[in-house]
Amino acid sequence: MIGPRTLRVLTLNIAHGRGLSPYQGFHSQKGIERGLHRVARLLKKVDAHIVALQEVDEDSHWNRRIHLLDFLQQAAGYAHAYLGVHNRRGGKLPLAYGNGLLTRFPILHAEHEAFGQASLGEKGFVCAELETAQGILPVVNVHLDYRSRLRRIEQIEHLIQFLDNKHYTSEGTPHLSPIVCGDFNSRSGKPTDAVRHLFKYLQEQCDYQLHPTGRGSGTFPSPLPVHGLDFIFVPPSYVVHSARVLRSYVSDHRPVLVEMRIKN
Repeated sequence: MIGPRTLRVLTLNIAHGRGLSPYQGFHSQKGIERGLHRVARLLKKVDAHIVALQEVDEDSHWNRRIHLLDFLQQAAGYAHAYLGVHNRRGGKLPLAYGNGLLTRFPILHAEHEAFGQASLGEKGFVCAELETAQGILPVVNVHLDYRSRLRRIEQIEHLIQFLDNKHYTSEGTPHLSPIVCGDFNSRSGKPTDAVRHLFKYLQEQCDYQLHPTGRGSGTFPSPLPVHGLDFIFVPPSYVVHSARVLRSYVSDHRPVLVEMRIKN
């Protein structure tokens, strides 16, 4: 088992590997691969123990049917990976994409759920239980709807029901409290939107912290980030050393990196 007491967690929406362009279908295979190599260089430089990615394709026509997570796993040198597909469509123009995890830790169990049944644009989450020296660490990687606040609240309620059923924060569980992260398409300052709704629930469970906040927490759009949409919720079993948005242009979102240490 790998067991660094310091843990680096990164979340990034990779925008289907298209970089800053408006649509991935405009790119050749080489163009998509160049974009993925830029993401991989970022991941190697940061060297996070856990990487949560959104908008990751498995077999989609619009980025030349490249398996993006396999590509990044190999290029960035991660031992373990899991992809949860929330959108799947067959036919002449196939689509298959969702949320992915790259990690230095062995994955003991992983599962994913879509919030609905749409074949295009559906959101969802991945939950993986990782084997660490301190215990079994669940990591939840979320992507919420960008159009409707009410839909985002419904999606968070779906996630809350999932977490309640898992009993991760119950007394006597062998699991550490979960780290929850991803692209929430919602700002933390809006009291009636998804981030605050989830934060309230998590604080009621065991006093979570939300990162990043305040000045410099904007993640979208990456050239001039005026909206903070990407977050990492950290349980109280960790002491956070730093939480920052990285200046990066590998996607239309900037990555969020949190460095933390498990308490003695």
